[in-house]
Amino acid sequence: MAFDPGLKIGDEVSNTQLQKIFRCGNMGGMRKSQKTSTLVIISDKTKPFYHDNWKDGVLLYTGMGKHGDQKLAGNQNSTLYESDTNGIAVFLFEVMKKTVYTYRGQVKLVGKPYQTDQPDDEGRVRKVWIFPVAPINGIGDLENPDPAELTKLSMSELVARSQMISGPHEPKLSQTTVYFRDAYLKERVKKIADGKCQLCGNNAPFIDKTGEPYLEEHHVKRLADGGTDTIDNVVAICPNCHRKVHILNDENDTIILEGIAEHNADVLERMLAYEKKLK
Repeated sequence: MAFDPGLKIGDEVSNTQLQKIFRCGNMGGMRKSQKTSTLVIISDKTKPFYHDNWKDGVLLYTGMGKHGDQKLAGNQNSTLYESDTNGIAVFLFEVMKKTVYTYRGQVKLVGKPYQTDQPDDEGRVRKVWIFPVAPINGIGDLENPDPAELTKLSMSELVARSQMISGPHEPKLSQTTVYFRDAYLKERVKKIADGKCQLCGNNAPFIDKTGEPYLEEHHVKRLADGGTDTIDNVVAICPNCHRKVHILNDENDTIILEGIAEHNADVLERMLAYEKKLK
């Protein structure tokens, strides 16, 4: 069974903590530990002479060696190269600000390592080894993050997450159910609202292309939940309130809107009766 460091993806540790957890050395971008049968690889964005890049969920990780052509034998490059067969578990950390190591999880080779040209720390072009690695559990959690967790991330971490899922993405086919909506009903409820949001009471935020105050139709009980496309279930509200009621799904808002929709039905009856008298 692979070594469990007891960390969650995105956890930040210091160099000293990393050393204690993996029982490895405290220097270098590739740190092997015989005691835990692990190889810690560190992608350090604060060191410009290593050019690691994420592409479509795969990190193109540059091997070890600052000067001259990188060698595959006699160092940890060979450990990573043979990690599919040597029993060594590989764990990735990223450094986006000095002394802070962000945990990316256990990774594996997902492509054959290859050589390419990169400048060294003195700007001289040399051959380096590139190791394509990716988290063993995929990056589904990164592509569909929890909105509550996003608010806790720093700007650098948000940039890093974007880099991790960068690259071309094929469009996904999605099937949706479209419910019939009576356009004439929408216009009736907007006339009843008379240019004011029926939830917050403020004027419509702008005038639309037809010269009318812009309000949106909202079904108090969703059509998908069995709600009806009728005046006693429809209100006219501003875009801000519309997003609010859908996102928060607040019970108090629902109760208020139910009362307003019922009132709309009464107002419609009175307006129809008045127009009938004028004929």
